[in-house]
Amino acid sequence: MERHRKQLASTLVLASALIAVTATFLLSPSLQAQTQAQPKGIDPALLAKANAGDAKAQERVGFAYHSGEVVQQDHSKAAFWYRKAAMQGNVDAQFSLGYSFSHGQGVPQDYAQAATWYRKAAEQGDAFAQFNFGLLYDNGQGVPQDYVQAATWYRKAAEQGDAFAQFNFGLLYDNGQGVPQDYAQAAAWLRKAAEQGYASAQFNLGLLYDEGKGVMQDYRQAMTWYRKAAEQGVAIAQYNLGVDYETGQGLPQDYAEAAIWYRKAADQGNAGAQNNLGLLYERGFGVPQSYAEAYFWLDLAAASIKEPLINPSFSRTQEKI
Repeated sequence: MERHRKQLASTLVLASALIAVTATFLLSPSLQAQTQAQPKGIDPALLAKANAGDAKAQERVGFAYHSGEVVQQDHSKAAFWYRKAAMQGNVDAQFSLGYSFSHGQGVPQDYAQAATWYRKAAEQGDAFAQFNFGLLYDNGQGVPQDYVQAATWYRKAAEQGDAFAQFNFGLLYDNGQGVPQDYAQAAAWLRKAAEQGYASAQFNLGLLYDEGKGVMQDYRQAMTWYRKAAEQGVAIAQYNLGVDYETGQGLPQDYAEAAIWYRKAADQGNAGAQNNLGLLYERGFGVPQSYAEAYFWLDLAAASIKEPLINPSFSRTQEKI
């Protein structure tokens, strides 16, 4: 079986494992502070203020019901209080109500309503809302698909330092969607996200260095960014790092290190890594020669590869939650 080369994607890559990582409700620092130690039950004084029409108090009561930290979780009551606060212009409540509609929490799922409330919060400068509103345009959910609008709102959030927006904005430049195709701009925005530790951006920045798109081709830099993503568990980065070690591209050739990184990717189901790890066992490079191990990994790879490896198709980061 022929050794597979690096998996280089024509569209930059978001490993599917990372989508699950982003499936935690991400809150602004002001909202996160509300989850810290409080007595059980909603503070009567806070509830009184909310009933009297205080928008901030209403938002905090809504969050209490959403989080279930101090009172039994109840998304319907959360949405009720969020709406009251949002109607008064509270930006946190507008974002949270948009999230409630986009995920059908406490209200029927309604992307058009989500877009309405995300827009209100986005126009007040909320970076999370700007990102999520841009994503609705990117995906055509609740609004007509419009990459120009997606780019506009991603940029606003990206300029506030939002790593998710920086990543998606970089991908729009890479693909020429909503903005002129510009690999240098893609690299610049991906770097901003990568430097914040965002693993998908780290891998994709490495890929640009590997291919020499938007940056001078530099295999050592590619390896550096692949390693950062690989250490966070991105299988395709682990695979590419294994290839670098096996071929000595960007770092000294080391079959033992290649085997280590191939195994990490192989254990996550990466067929290319399974194939290459099998070949190392077959030849005894970096691992004790073992035809049994070789057969195991080569057979596993063959079962996954219905046809020769081609560039995988990946999507952009899903909604920040």
